[in-house]
Amino acid sequence: MYPWAVQFKVLGTIGFVAMFLFMILLFAGYIYIIKKGALKWD
Repeated sequence: MYPWAVQFKVLGTIGFVAMFLFMILLFAGYIYIIKKGALKWD
């Protein structure tokens, strides 16, 4: 995400939408892992 932040003005709206979709995908995967219980240490 750092390279995206550095080139934010060059990428414009398309870059913003692509990063937003990428973040949503990562967040959805994180929620899935939490719901599945994979992060429990017990």
